[in-house]
Amino acid sequence: MKKTTILMIFLALMACKPSSKKEETQVPEPIGSGIPKSNYPENLAKVFEAHGGLDLWKSMRTLSFVLPNPDAPETHTIDLWSRKDRVDTEKYSMGFDGESAWLLDTDKNYKGDAAFYHNLMFYFYGMPFVLADDGIVYGEAEDLVYEGKHYPGIKISYNIGVGASSKDEYFIHFDPDTHQMAWLGYTVTYRTGESSDNFRWIHYGEWQNVGGLVLPKAITWHNYEGRNILDARNTVTFEDASVSKEPKPDSFYEKPEEADFVEIKKS
Repeated sequence: MKKTTILMIFLALMACKPSSKKEETQVPEPIGSGIPKSNYPENLAKVFEAHGGLDLWKSMRTLSFVLPNPDAPETHTIDLWSRKDRVDTEKYSMGFDGESAWLLDTDKNYKGDAAFYHNLMFYFYGMPFVLADDGIVYGEAEDLVYEGKHYPGIKISYNIGVGASSKDEYFIHFDPDTHQMAWLGYTVTYRTGESSDNFRWIHYGEWQNVGGLVLPKAITWHNYEGRNILDARNTVTFEDASVSKEPKPDSFYEKPEEADFVEIKKS
């Protein structure tokens, strides 16, 4: 057999051999991964450490928890890197596919604002770690005093254009002895787009260990007069919480065929 014939056979066989090169896929990076640790206020860095550490939080990909509502228990699932999310109940589902919010509710059971609610409880549950997100501006806050105890605090605001409403403001207050988060003060400007000085207050008094992270077990809203915190008003509990370094497939967060995209409701 001539050498040229052997060469042609060899080239043909090589052309039929599957390529070993893997198809490249884009993988999102953890939110806030480009922020140096030195950029966080010293006390906030201590709060992160008291709750398991920011490195551990950023290594996790999927977070899930259940709100045991008696009428419709809600299973919340969040991709911590892309912030895609999904809320499932027996009566309806909603979610965010990375660009738009959607609602699956063929029997019209859901009476709220899915565009507002789909990730609302995640931000309350993800404290204090969501305060390490991009676009946050940290400032000073006076101590919060409750039942004679002083809780040091940090003011949280956002750069223009960050989030659904960059005019939202938060105050995180922590226990001076343990550096665990104790209180969250926040405004809601989502529907109006206008700044507000009416702060609502949540007590973070019950915690649980979830994969090495110290995350809320229950949070309690209190009545208030300005920064004077009064009696407890209502409590939300979190059950079956879990974290994983494995992501859900993108299809998990995509809008189901029967669902509808939803827009922000204006007040």
